[in-house]
Amino acid sequence: MIARVIPVDPFDLIVFGATGDLSQRKLLPALFERDLAGQLPDDARVIGASRRRMSDDEFRAFARDAIGAHDARDAGRAAALDRFLARLSYLSVDAKEEAGWSDLKRALPGGGDRIRIYYLATAPDLFAPICERLKSLGLTGGAARVIVEKPIGHDLASARAVNDAVSRAFPEERIFRIDHYLGKETVQNLMALRFANALFEPLWNSAHIDHVQITVAETLGVEARAGYYDSAGALRDMAQNHLLQLLCLVAMEPPRSLAADAVRDEKLKVLQSLAPIGGEDALRLTVRGQYRAGAAEGGAVKGYLDELGDLTSRTETFVAIKAQIANWRWASVPFYLRTGKRLASRVSEIVVGFRAVPHSIFNESTGPLTPNQLVIRLQPNEGVRLWLMIKDPGPGGMRLRRIPLDMTFAEAFNTRQPDAYERLLMDVVRGNQTLFMRRDEVEAAWSWIDPILDAWRASDEAPKPYASGTSGPSAAIALIERDGRTWHDED
Repeated sequence: MIARVIPVDPFDLIVFGATGDLSQRKLLPALFERDLAGQLPDDARVIGASRRRMSDDEFRAFARDAIGAHDARDAGRAAALDRFLARLSYLSVDAKEEAGWSDLKRALPGGGDRIRIYYLATAPDLFAPICERLKSLGLTGGAARVIVEKPIGHDLASARAVNDAVSRAFPEERIFRIDHYLGKETVQNLMALRFANALFEPLWNSAHIDHVQITVAETLGVEARAGYYDSAGALRDMAQNHLLQLLCLVAMEPPRSLAADAVRDEKLKVLQSLAPIGGEDALRLTVRGQYRAGAAEGGAVKGYLDELGDLTSRTETFVAIKAQIANWRWASVPFYLRTGKRLASRVSEIVVGFRAVPHSIFNESTGPLTPNQLVIRLQPNEGVRLWLMIKDPGPGGMRLRRIPLDMTFAEAFNTRQPDAYERLLMDVVRGNQTLFMRRDEVEAAWSWIDPILDAWRASDEAPKPYASGTSGPSAAIALIERDGRTWHDED
């Protein structure tokens, strides 16, 4: 099956922080893939901007290396790569000083009809000065848009300050706060499963669903991000954005349409309905952990404190939360969230656990009855599995067996699945904000997270240690098992 490609209008994409890790690993490869697919118009341009001094040719060589490092398929794409690299240019621009800004203005001539996109792939403290400079140079009018990467602040007050600074240069309808998890194929298929089929929505409530699990597990440690990570931790880095956004898509009411604000209105209602967790409740309903030395990726690895070089850090590399949504649809249904580094496997998934049948007509000889589960796998091997009970084939009486109805997207559609950044970048060109966070969403998420952070700070309790290569601290297992449930760890 060949994926349908819809061309976009001509645009200029200016990437601030173009020589950084995000540009190298995600943005440049994503743009090349869209160009290879024939989606970029002939006169689309990509301008790298960073404080580092570099010529156009040096930046193109940098991009060639970045794309080559992430391209595991055939090498017969040299002509396509040359065409893409010809779109690239580079400017040395200092976000906090005068250097390079006049060059950027000269590189962006013309009126406001052409789409201009400023991608702030920089440290958050540069968001405000970059936006202020762009506005002062008259580069924020017309069809100009800005993409803001996480983290948007480190608490509610700082998030408001960042949003205020960006909003002084761009109106809300031209601000794209990106969460790449929302660009994943499976995340969007969750909306299709719920709202394009009559099968699930009548069951999507507390009468039929027992609980929901959302897991984002990584096998890697903090590596080169240790400095940033120690000031953030798993709760800020992953739970405040990725986990809560996934929770919103699972729990939201059907929107009136797929219009951006219709979807985001419903997500906001979920965030505002989260039961507060603070004080003693935070210590009872959350678990924070920190990885120690162990075995991962086939060999011995250091613990977090050794990687950081600071044996006193209390930054969590793992967090588990039992959340509740205080509304009619989800009353009494717990949402178990967990994320962490140096865990046993790399997996991101949503597990919807349905209630057990109210009465079993089967005797013990048929085997145990296991409640149905809908497992939505975001990575790796994106797909959906619905676990059901069936009769084991063959004579000899009734024997029950649990099996999945399996739809792995790569197998079902026999086509390459675009990276999340490919989809999200093209949505920005189109001006479609559906998969991007609105300001009030970001601030509502921080309003729920802040009391947890305050409770942790007030407590003398250190993060629970867990060995690298395991499933996290034992307290996270107890968090769910004391409710008579267990984490889904099945491949």
